[in-house]
Amino acid sequence: MAHSRFQKVVLALILPLAVLSLWQYAGSQPDMAGIVPTPLAVALGWQSWIWGNAGMGLNPYLGTWVANVSYSSTRVVEGFVCATLIGVPLGLMLGWSRLAAQLVDPMIQGLRPIPITAWLPFSIALFGIRDVGSIFLIFLGGFYAIVVNTTQGARDVEKNLVRAALMMGVNSRQLLWRVVLPSAMPNIFTGLRVGLGISWTAVIVSEMVAVKSGLGYVLWDAYYVGRMDIVLADMVSIGLMGFVSDSLIVLLESRVLRWRLLQNH
Repeated sequence: MAHSRFQKVVLALILPLAVLSLWQYAGSQPDMAGIVPTPLAVALGWQSWIWGNAGMGLNPYLGTWVANVSYSSTRVVEGFVCATLIGVPLGLMLGWSRLAAQLVDPMIQGLRPIPITAWLPFSIALFGIRDVGSIFLIFLGGFYAIVVNTTQGARDVEKNLVRAALMMGVNSRQLLWRVVLPSAMPNIFTGLRVGLGISWTAVIVSEMVAVKSGLGYVLWDAYYVGRMDIVLADMVSIGLMGFVSDSLIVLLESRVLRWRLLQNH
């Protein structure tokens, strides 16, 4: 068991170490100076961004990491929760009701291909440079992935389960909540994970233009003033926050779908 765990750790570290080696090599080349800082330079910049004493010196990023992570995370949570609360029920309705699908699905499929960046001018015109504009874009980013996957999950419910439930005398409401929803849960969680990833993309895009705080704002501001160490530290921070939030969704999925794991074993 210990040997197996050690082997997994070693295998998981091979690719990151290879990337760090290539990164170090690229950053040490004279023609890449100022464009690709070395991992050590990024680590030092990130350290000052997290632990630096704000207000000391001319570095505007000192000690602001926690605050900016908090701003971005709060916006993602608010937009993603709204997308979930609307997208899951709507997806169940579209997947289970042919009439609802005929009425609503064409509009969703028509709006879904519009990228988040195309909504930016509309968001700024409607909401101005405020948090609500960013939350609106995050909502759109997560909503379509959630509703599409939930719809597909509701459509793929095993027909024999539906027939068995109807034979037992359940009504339409009980059928939806006791048969359709549990059966669609794997697809719903897939939609949540995909939607959460898109929500992190949306918050960064929106913070570059629509608000003046958060990881996206720092990313663009640091690029503008030539602080590539902060740019790369910001990118790593975004990836880290996305990984942590996705892990929370996976943990929740393992708890909610524990019956599925037991069934597989």
